Order: sequence, then structure tokens, then C-alpha cells
Amino acid sequence: MKDFLKKFKKGVYVGDLVYGANDGIVTTFAVVAGAMGALLSPGVVIIMGLANLLGDGVSMGASNYLALRSEKELRDSQGGDGALDNGDGSTSHFVQHGAITFVSFLVTGSIPLIPYIFSMGNPQTSFVLSSVFAAVTFWCVGAARTLLTGGSPWKAGAEILVIGGMASGVAFAVGWAVKTFFGVVI
Repeated sequence: MKDFLKKFKKGVYVGDLVYGANDGIVTTFAVVAGAMGALLSPGVVIIMGLANLLGDGVSMGASNYLALRSEKELRDSQGGDGALDNGDGSTSHFVQHGAITFVSFLVTGSIPLIPYIFSMGNPQTSFVLSSVFAAVTFWCVGAARTLLTGGSPWKAGAEILVIGGMASGVAFAVGWAVKTFFGVVI
């Protein structure tokens, strides 16, 4: 645990945190936006949101683990220097990277679902609150990464906010288009 905290303070896991947090908020809010674009019920938003949150969260964490392990195996097969294993000769820290990605995904990805889980009774109100929560979280994730990397928190926050907003806008438009052009009714 001491070694883990030491690596955490050095910023070894910053990529995992940003990757998991950004994807968690983007994908979950995209599900919410797509469902609202299609005028689906709040219950469907919760079901789809939670399914995405857990399914995609597990996939993200496991994929990060597999990607790091694959890089190490490639380097080893090419006579690499072993730098990817942090000198301990094992791949156990890849599990830590995957776990951090998973937890980061879950924490941020759950935020857009809060207004639906603790419903105000009005789907439009829940969507507006979810949008505000998502926007603030997008900005905070971007700004927070500058604590370790330096740079302007305003610029970094705006960068992720714009990317997340674009992805969410596309999801809303797809939901609306499918509902409108194909007459999908749920």
C-alpha cells in the first residue's frame, strides 16, 4: 500500500484517472442525452445508465490492464528494457492501473444519473440537472489534471467540457433522429 501511495503522489496514475473519469462522464451522459433525445422514460434512462456505468466501467478497467500487459509483452519479446513493469518483474501493478481506471469511471460516470435516481418527478428537470452536473464534472476533471501536469486549469477544464459537450450533443441528436425518423416508441 505504501508503494501504491508513493506512485499515486508521483502522478503515475494520472493517465488512468483522467482516462477513466473522462470516459465515465462522457459515456454515461451520452446515454442520458441519447435517451432524452428519444424521449425515453426516466426508468429507461436509469436502466441504460447503470448498465453502461457497470458494463463499460469493467471493460475500461480490464482494457487498460490488458493494454499495459500487452505493451510489456511486446517490449519483452523485442528485448525491451522492462521499464513498463517499474522494475518489480511482475505485472501486478497493471491491476492497480485497471482498478484506478474502473473506480474513476464509476465515480464520475454516476454523476449524471443522480438526478434520475433521486428523481424530481419531471424528466426535463432531471435532464437539466444532469446536464449541469455533467458540465461541472467535465470541467473539474480537466482542471484537476493540471494539479499534476501544470498548465491552465481554465483551458484544461474547457477542453474536456467541449469534448464532452460534443459527444453528448451527438448522442442527443442520434436519439432524437431515431425517434423522429424511425418512429421508435418505447
